Amino acid sequence: MAEVVASAHGKALDRKKLFADPILITAIIGIFLFLLLFTIYPLSILLVDSFFDDNKFTFSVFVRIFGMPGFRKAIINTLEVGFVSGILATVIGFLFAYVDMYVNVGNKIVAKLFNLVSVLPVVSPPFVLSLSAIMLFGRTGIITRNLFGLSSTKLYGLPGIALVQTLTFFPVCYLMLKGLLKNIDPSLEEAARNMGASRWKVFTSVTLPLLLPGLGNAFLVTFIESVADFANPMIIGGNFDTLATSIYLQLTGAYDKSGATAMAVVLLIISMGLFILERYWLERKSVATLTGKASRERAAISDRSVRIPLLTFCVVISVFVIVLYILVFFGSLFKIWGRNYSLSLRWYQYIFKNRGYKVFMDSIWLSLIASPITALISMIIAYLVVKRKFAGKGVMEFAAMLAMAVPGTVLGVGFIRGFNSGLFHSGLMQGLYGTGAILVLVFIVRSLPIGTRSGIAALRQIDKSIEESAYDLGADSIKVFMTVTLPLIKDSFFSGLVTTFVRSITAISAIILLVTPKYVLITVRINEHAEKGNYGIACAYATILILITYAAISLMNLLTRKFGTSKKEN
Repeated sequence: MAEVVASAHGKALDRKKLFADPILITAIIGIFLFLLLFTIYPLSILLVDSFFDDNKFTFSVFVRIFGMPGFRKAIINTLEVGFVSGILATVIGFLFAYVDMYVNVGNKIVAKLFNLVSVLPVVSPPFVLSLSAIMLFGRTGIITRNLFGLSSTKLYGLPGIALVQTLTFFPVCYLMLKGLLKNIDPSLEEAARNMGASRWKVFTSVTLPLLLPGLGNAFLVTFIESVADFANPMIIGGNFDTLATSIYLQLTGAYDKSGATAMAVVLLIISMGLFILERYWLERKSVATLTGKASRERAAISDRSVRIPLLTFCVVISVFVIVLYILVFFGSLFKIWGRNYSLSLRWYQYIFKNRGYKVFMDSIWLSLIASPITALISMIIAYLVVKRKFAGKGVMEFAAMLAMAVPGTVLGVGFIRGFNSGLFHSGLMQGLYGTGAILVLVFIVRSLPIGTRSGIAALRQIDKSIEESAYDLGADSIKVFMTVTLPLIKDSFFSGLVTTFVRSITAISAIILLVTPKYVLITVRINEHAEKGNYGIACAYATILILITYAAISLMNLLTRKFGTSKKEN
């Protein structure tokens, strides 16, 4: 009884503190309004548009789109791509993680090779590998046309999409599973070995059961990314339409807004279902199976029968991925792909003679504007979720993470319907459409989940007594946040800053429907030239974009070392 009274008294005290701090209340209201206006509202307007016609509730639009054979085929194609890419990326990612954590690599170069492969997808646009795959295995590819003299190829469609998505997303699985393998206590496996179990038996009866939820989590993350992917199916898909490309073509080709909206709702339902499954079931199960850091260092496998095949496989994949990225650079230097392989700077000259400076400056400035805003908002949300108690805290966290589950194409359609018509068919908000501001807002919403997750993880490591001391000395919420909390999570803030910049400048699916001639971004230019077969120009844009993102990440590492909380003290 005393505990119940104490708990009630504590909650009343928290509420009293909350209402006594107007800055904190303003922050909570402001964050809720932002999330409501730019996350919940665009998705809600999609649902309303798809189910209401002339103010009447109807399923007629869904009946119409499901009556289209092409749309039904697109759903099957999307799920097929998701399953194939998800399984392959998870298997390859697991093998990389297993070799990294369990096998005696015996060479620092191999370890650096793995690190490079895990970083490359981060610093490049999501569809760069499509360009390389076409240049190698396409109709005028080096291998298909020049080496084997083939005039046709099976690259376009499911094989090509699955190839590039697997190579793009398996590093994500590798990093996820590497952390899980690191946390398995070696004594569990060694106990089985000491009882006479073979290495394969130990793997299947001890290691794999502990990893199953993590493998499921990695698969679902890749599945969600594959299902939501727009650029790769658009460039290398040929006639193999997915839901993301169908939405784009329905809106820009058939000019069918209601049909595109209904298609977006179908894709949203699929991705949201997978997101809820991954976040609220498998993620918790993964945490429950692993009990923290290993008690001691694991003895690396030196058995040649295990070491050589696994190491060879991973090195071959790593080299192939790196070759694909290098090919993008050479593709920008070849005069005419497939015919004249002499080196030239003609495509770079073409870019900068045709508004290239404006394309790069627009992309950089819009991404730079979005970065600090996203980093600050995500840190505030993380602070409120971890350090403060108020009604609706769970709703705030879910809404902040929601964009992680929303495919970029769906969000783009939602912003079009929400701020070009919808409730804001006139007035200030209606004026957002076609401006740089709406692109910045999309960048913020898309990157908010990653920054918030990073901030929450960092704040949970800070003892609350540090902030309470500042409150006891008379500081208000904003003073405590700016002078105590934020300096302690500088690393996460810098990480959110650069992650937002990189994600924004390499974004395509969320902004492809929102760009206008006033603001043409790098990724849109790459997509346009790749669709037209101008691979030299597309590669030149992609090469410069990779250099920009790599420079941004290098700058973040420099800032973290110089100003971060983890820097070495002299």
